[in-house]
Amino acid sequence: MVNKSHILVVDDDNRIRDLIKEYLKSNDYIISTAIDVESAKKKLSHFKFDLIVLDIMMPGQNGYDFTKEFKKRDTTPIILLTAKGEVENRIKGLEIGADDYLGKPFEPKELLLRIKNIISKNTKLDLKKVYKIGDAKVDLTKMLVTIKDKVKKINSTEKKVLSEMLSNLGKTYSREQMGKITGISHQRSIDVMITRLRQKIEVSPSKPKYLQTIRGAGYVLWAE
Repeated sequence: MVNKSHILVVDDDNRIRDLIKEYLKSNDYIISTAIDVESAKKKLSHFKFDLIVLDIMMPGQNGYDFTKEFKKRDTTPIILLTAKGEVENRIKGLEIGADDYLGKPFEPKELLLRIKNIISKNTKLDLKKVYKIGDAKVDLTKMLVTIKDKVKKINSTEKKVLSEMLSNLGKTYSREQMGKITGISHQRSIDVMITRLRQKIEVSPSKPKYLQTIRGAGYVLWAE
């Protein structure tokens, strides 16, 4: 559960974006989506992704220009998607730093296999899993949170909560569900635990941006 890969899917076509999202989620990946490059940049400023699936032809900045710009400062793998299947377009994509290229229409299973192949190669190079939540970097293996140059220790209960919520970003967890995850039976104790966790991962714990309370429902860790 802790080692699920987080993928950002960027495509202005709602049908294709939703198709990729649901298919990859059903294959045990954490998925965030964006409708264009500007939206993707906002997601990238708050979260660390294991791979980006990026359409080339979109309104605003196109996939080629973004890839060229992004790869100058980041090594996150990118798979380009395009209706342009010509060899020269594929070569251009690879020359500017894309890790793979897939022409539309495509079989979702082929995209899945390409993603698995790229991530498995990267996993061999980077054995640690560090999640980025806003300004916080969460290392679940070392049980540490680094935020604004301050390093904070998380306990085993907080690790369980973060592991679960990072695996299901955007899902609301009731206090009862939190109780099953943590083994804490008293609702007040769960509230206190969430408050402590916010103090470790939020810049402004009193006004949480990521770990939020949904009145009457529970808690959610936002991704989108």
